[in-house]
Amino acid sequence: MGAQKKSATARVSEDQEELARNPLQAILLADSFATTFRPITLERPKVLLPLVNIPMIDYTLAWLESAGVEEVFVFCCAHSKQVIDYLESSRWSSQPNFSVTTIESHNSISAGDALRLIYERNVIHGDFVLISGDTVSNMSLTQVLQEHKERRKKDANAIMTMVVKKSKPSPITQQSRLGTDELFMAINPVTKQLLCYEDKAEHSKGFISLDKTLIADNPSIILHNDKQDCYIDVCSQEVLSLFTDNFDYQHLRRHFVKGLLVDDIMGYKIFTHEIHSSYAARIDNFRSYDTISKDIIQRWTYPFVPDILCGSSAIKVERQGTYRASDVTLSRSAHIGSFTFIGQGTKIGNDTKISHSVVGEGCTIGSNVTIEGSYIWNNVTIEDGCQLRHAIVCDGVIMKSGAVLQPGVILSFKVVVGQQFVVPAYSKVSLLQQPTQQDSDEELEYADNTSGTGELRYKLNGDIAADLSETAYELGTGGVGYIWSVFEGAQDEEWKHSVAPIPKDKLVKLMLDKDEDEEQLTQDGNVLSASGELKADSDDNGSEDDDNADSRDDYGFFEKEVEATFLRAVHENVKVDHAVLEVNALRLSYNMASVDCAGAIFYSMMKLAVESPHHSASELHRNAADIITKWVKLLKSFLHDIDEEIEVILKFEEMCLESAKEFAALFPQVLHLLYDKEILQEDAILRWADEKEGADESDKVFLKSSEKFVQWLKEAEEEDEDD
Repeated sequence: MGAQKKSATARVSEDQEELARNPLQAILLADSFATTFRPITLERPKVLLPLVNIPMIDYTLAWLESAGVEEVFVFCCAHSKQVIDYLESSRWSSQPNFSVTTIESHNSISAGDALRLIYERNVIHGDFVLISGDTVSNMSLTQVLQEHKERRKKDANAIMTMVVKKSKPSPITQQSRLGTDELFMAINPVTKQLLCYEDKAEHSKGFISLDKTLIADNPSIILHNDKQDCYIDVCSQEVLSLFTDNFDYQHLRRHFVKGLLVDDIMGYKIFTHEIHSSYAARIDNFRSYDTISKDIIQRWTYPFVPDILCGSSAIKVERQGTYRASDVTLSRSAHIGSFTFIGQGTKIGNDTKISHSVVGEGCTIGSNVTIEGSYIWNNVTIEDGCQLRHAIVCDGVIMKSGAVLQPGVILSFKVVVGQQFVVPAYSKVSLLQQPTQQDSDEELEYADNTSGTGELRYKLNGDIAADLSETAYELGTGGVGYIWSVFEGAQDEEWKHSVAPIPKDKLVKLMLDKDEDEEQLTQDGNVLSASGELKADSDDNGSEDDDNADSRDDYGFFEKEVEATFLRAVHENVKVDHAVLEVNALRLSYNMASVDCAGAIFYSMMKLAVESPHHSASELHRNAADIITKWVKLLKSFLHDIDEEIEVILKFEEMCLESAKEFAALFPQVLHLLYDKEILQEDAILRWADEKEGADESDKVFLKSSEKFVQWLKEAEEEDEDD
C-alpha cells in the first residue's frame, strides 16, 4: 500500500516537473485554408470576423488561457498584417502567464505548410494543443491531457488525441446542425483508438467500407455516425515531424489523419476523447456561424459569453436572452424580441422589430424596419422600411429605404443596396468582382500578401468607383456592388450552408430522394440502420422476446431523436412545417407510425414545460399552455384519427406516473387545454373514459380527477343529440 502511494506521489511530481520544464503550448491556425466565407474573407481574415460582436479569435484565446495553456503560437498568412495588428493592440499582448506569439508566412497555402514552418522554427518543446482560430469551447483540457500522457507512457506511437462530441446528423440532409457532412468514425470502444475516419461517405451505396484487418486486429469496433469532430487535438511533437517528412500531408483530416490510419508500417495511432456536458464547435461555414452564434446567445458556451468577455458594465443581459449595450438609443415603439444582441452606440427607430438577431456597434436603423434571424455587423445604416431575414450584413453597408434582403443573402463590406431593391435569396454581394471558376484557392486567398498590407486587390482594376459604376444597376438605384453568380453544380452548397433555414421544398425533395435510395438499397439486399450502422441479416430463430426488446430500444432511441429535433426547433425558431418534415424523416428512418411521432412530440413538449423555470402549479400550467399553443400544428400533423388521440392521453397518464409527476395534479386542466386547442376531440376523451371504467381502481386515478370535465362533455353530447 505504501509503495503504491509513493508511486502515485512520484508520478504527480514527475508531471509537475515536466510542466515546469515545458509549459503547455498551443498552435492556433488563424487561416482557415478554405473558401467557405467568401466574399467576406477576401477583405478580412476569418478569425477577426465578429461572432456576437466579438472577434472569433478572442473566444479561442480566452478558452486556451482558462484551460491552462501558457504559450500560444498564432500562425497567419492571408491578411497577416490585420491579424498581427489586432493582436498587438488587444489585451492578449500583455496577459500575465499567457503569451501570444505570431508566426507569419506569405507562402503557406495549407495547414500542412503551416505546421512544417512551425517545426522549422523549433518553438514547440512538448505536447501541444492544435486548434484553429474559429473554434469556440469551454471544455477543460485536464482529462484529455492526462489521458494523452498516460497513453504515451505505455505506447510511444500514441501521438494524437482528437476531441469529439455526440451530435446526431439530420436524417434528411445527412448534415450536422453545424452544416457539416455526416461523419463516420470507427472507434475501439475499449481503448478509444480511432480506426476509420470518413467524412465523404457516398450514401447512395448504403454502406461504409472497412479494412478487414481492422476487424481481425480489434475484437470490438463501433461505427459511429453520431460524433462531431471538434477540431481540438492534443498532439505530441512527432506530429510536426511527420508533416515535415510527408509533403503530401496538406489537409489535417483528409491527408494527415486518414494517412496515418491506413499506414501499417510506422504504426502511429490516433485516439479520441469524448466530451459530454462541455461545449466545443468550429465555425466551418455560414450555417455553423449561425448555429454557434445562437448557442453563445443562449449561453451554452458560458463563461465565454458577451457580457463576460466584454465586461458586465458594457453589456447587460435582459429577459428572454436579450443583450443590450448601455448606450443604445431605442425608440419606445421599437420591439426587441428574444435572443437578440444590440451593440454600443446603435440607434433604432420607430416601430422597428428585431428578433433572433445580432446588431453590432454604431449602427443606425430607421423606422418600420424588420430584422429576423440576421447578423448586422458594425457601422451599418439601414433606412426606413427595409426588411432583412436570415442574412449577414458586414461593416459599413448602407441599405436605402425599402430595400429587402431575402433569406441567405451575404452583403460584404461597404456594399450599398439601392432604394426598394430586392436582393435575391442566397446572393453574395461584394465590392470585389467575382473570381472566375478557374481561380485557385491559393491565388484568391493568399495572393498579393507580399505587400504586407494583407488586403486583396486582385480583382479590382483601376479606379474602384469607376469600375463599380458600370454595374451599379445590379443593386438598384444608387446601389454599389457586384452580385456574385452561383457556379454550376454549387447551388446545393448555398442553401445547405446558409444562415437561412433550409427551404421546405428542398427538404421535401431530399426526403423523396432518400425514400428512393432506401427502396433501392432494400432491393439490393443492403440494410442500413437509422444510426448509420450496418445490421446483420436477422436470425429467423431469434426469439419473440428479443424482437420486442429491440422494438422497445428502437422507440427509446426514436423518442430521444424526436426530442432533440423538437428542442432544436424551439431554440432555433425553426418553422413548424420544417419541423414536421424533420420528424417525418425520423419516422421513415426508424420505421415508426404517426402515432409514435405524436407520442414522442407530446412527451417532448411536456418535458420542456417541466424543465422550464416555474415556482408553482399555475406557472407549470402556463408553461405547458404556451408550448402547446405555439406547436399545436406540429402535434396535430401526426394525429389522424380517434385511436391516435387516445394514445396521446395514455402517454400523458404514463408521464404523470413516471417522468413528469408534477403534472399529475394538473391532469384535468391539461386535458381540457388539449380539448380547447382541438388536439383531442370529444369522442377521443369519452372513449378513453369508457375504456377506463372497467379498469382496476389504481388505473382510474386520472379518470377520477377528470370526472367533472368528462361529465361536462357527456352532458354537452347529450344536448347535441337532443337538438
